[in-house]
Amino acid sequence: MSSSVKSLSVSYEPAANPSNTFSNGDWVSGQVTLELLKDCQVESLSVKFKGKADVLWTVHTGNTTIVYSSKEKYFSTKHHFIRDPSHKEDHDETLLTNQHGETCRDGKIVYSLKAVLSRSMRINKKDSTKINFIAKEDLSSDSMLMEPQRESKEKKMKLLNSGKVTMDVNLEKTGFFQGEGLKVVAYIVNNSSREIKPKYTVYRKHSFFANGTRNVHTKDLIKEVGEPIPASTSQNVTKVISIPHDAEPSILNCSIIKAEYRLRVYLDVKYASDPEIKFPIVFLRAHQGSSFAPPPAASDFECPYPPAWGFSPAQPPATGQPMGPPPSYEAHGLYPHLSNFGNTHQ
Repeated sequence: MSSSVKSLSVSYEPAANPSNTFSNGDWVSGQVTLELLKDCQVESLSVKFKGKADVLWTVHTGNTTIVYSSKEKYFSTKHHFIRDPSHKEDHDETLLTNQHGETCRDGKIVYSLKAVLSRSMRINKKDSTKINFIAKEDLSSDSMLMEPQRESKEKKMKLLNSGKVTMDVNLEKTGFFQGEGLKVVAYIVNNSSREIKPKYTVYRKHSFFANGTRNVHTKDLIKEVGEPIPASTSQNVTKVISIPHDAEPSILNCSIIKAEYRLRVYLDVKYASDPEIKFPIVFLRAHQGSSFAPPPAASDFECPYPPAWGFSPAQPPATGQPMGPPPSYEAHGLYPHLSNFGNTHQ
């Protein structure tokens, strides 16, 4: 039996910025196009806009496989073009797998538009597209991001080294934009019998939560080495670490997925364990046009048609309390494979 439907597609008008990203408070508008070969009965035609996070991983122990999974929905809103009151919506969801039937990622955050055409005695016709959602970041909106940090550490030398070393380390704030310089100021006292070197490591920690269990992966992103400090001397040392323009922003407001960063400052001491200090830091996405943002890519794409539908900005809760934006992530929102990151950091 030939189908009455030739095609169904959903699209959205690009955002008014070179990177084609949307933020909390923006409108999303676009078109749903349905092409028919002949007349047909339609139960419903709708478009849904949603944001959600999924985590899934497996642990193999002998012949036993344990599956950990969890989901978190940020929002879901639907517009109907055609709706039959007696039609029951299908809310079933499936997890994507590879050719071996195995899931490929520990977690993802996805923002998408999906159009669904439902007809009696027919398989639903669907089309979807991903949206780049980027939460607006503002240092003034969270006092913690502007909070300075300071820690001290003292280490007594043993065996082939004698004396002690001390470091007092300061960060001017906690939150840093992509492309910004992370300034580390330290006062280091080397009262040992050997020279020491200050070293700096910025690393990322991905955490996934499901069924009361946490799965953690870490990866070193930046490593820097300072100048040697001779024995029996003290110095004020300043190091500026450049945060990459493409660094993944922190994700701290999702209950099942977190992307966190740490700065590890330590003294490389021969024949002794290295004294170290760890600082939690937050990476924020740079605003377009800011001094930290990379130059925008050229874009000549234009959408010549007026919007056929639109989703308005989300409204705050009825209590009047402000509603924080859901986590940012790029289109598809898939984390890279994390199995080779190791678990050497906390």
